[in-house]
Amino acid sequence: MSRGLFITGTGTDVGKTYVTALIVKKLHQAGLRAGYYKAALSGAGCIADSDAGYVKQISGISQPEKSMVSYLYRDAVSPHLAARREGNPVMLSKVKKDYEKVCERYDYVTVEGSGGIVCPIRWDDREQILLEDVVKELKLAALLVADAGLGAIHAAVTTAEYMWNRGFTVKGIVLNHYTGDGMQRDNLQMIEALLGIPVIACVGNAAEELLIDVEELEGLYG
Repeated sequence: MSRGLFITGTGTDVGKTYVTALIVKKLHQAGLRAGYYKAALSGAGCIADSDAGYVKQISGISQPEKSMVSYLYRDAVSPHLAARREGNPVMLSKVKKDYEKVCERYDYVTVEGSGGIVCPIRWDDREQILLEDVVKELKLAALLVADAGLGAIHAAVTTAEYMWNRGFTVKGIVLNHYTGDGMQRDNLQMIEALLGIPVIACVGNAAEELLIDVEELEGLYG
């Protein structure tokens, strides 16, 4: 039976797609059937030039591009605004159906969010959908990606608290752009102390591997 995990970030440009690619790569190289899915993606004209295409290239998976993303918009803005400008608004029924199709083919499905957790996916006269509604619909627990530098404590704590207040399970945190200096080590310790959940991995700049046991990574999926 397929197992999924949702990846979100504490903000723009924290490296969510980069970390997602390393996660899928780790599973794939371990010989596991690893798949990827993203409900809505903006800022690309085709899958190959998008976040999904990047994940496919870095991870080495052979998943068909058309199954990786349900809604693709050219305009590099929030999906709700891109859909309003370009048409083709997100339908949760399609998102669920497409995700389930990926789950039929892969044992571990990594679902990447669009922007941070408070991201409007559709906002019009007929329906209002936030990213969190997608996560609820797919019944996924989450992994949080945060920048390891200045502001990491506030960003990680407020994002995790927001998600907990809405009933989500946050399995752990990945710190990206990690250099291991004194401030970043303290950020790691404070985040774990304040939230009571582990920083499961620290990712350095230009890292080619996620430094975590594959068994521990598998255990995050449910």
